[in-house]
Amino acid sequence: MAACAILLLSLPAWPAGWHKQHAKQAAPADPGYVFALATANRFLHAWQSGDLETGMALLTDHVRHSHNPESFEQFFSAASDRAFEMARGTGNRGRYRFAVVLVTAPGARVRRRFSEIIVVNTGKNDWAVDKLP
Repeated sequence: MAACAILLLSLPAWPAGWHKQHAKQAAPADPGYVFALATANRFLHAWQSGDLETGMALLTDHVRHSHNPESFEQFFSAASDRAFEMARGTGNRGRYRFAVVLVTAPGARVRRRFSEIIVVNTGKNDWAVDKLP
């Protein structure tokens, strides 16, 4: 009988433990985060729309010189259906990393490629992509 009473008294506490509590991630305090996020978004939109010219303008010199031109053309070549997902960025003043998922639909299947993009401040609040997804 005492076991039943303990069981009944502990029932209201069980639902609270069912859902895992996640610590809230603090939003970056650096105003440059907004510029980094906007740059990442513009770059990924250029990829989505197959806009090589805009995409190239958003790259650092380091990235432009470390890849051959054909790889850029292939990366930006317009596929029929493309989209992207981007997570909240992490980093500090001058350098942010964003987890991304590049989503394509070749034929009847959906393909998801998980990667990241790194955006850096190149000076005078000018931001550029320093790592391709």
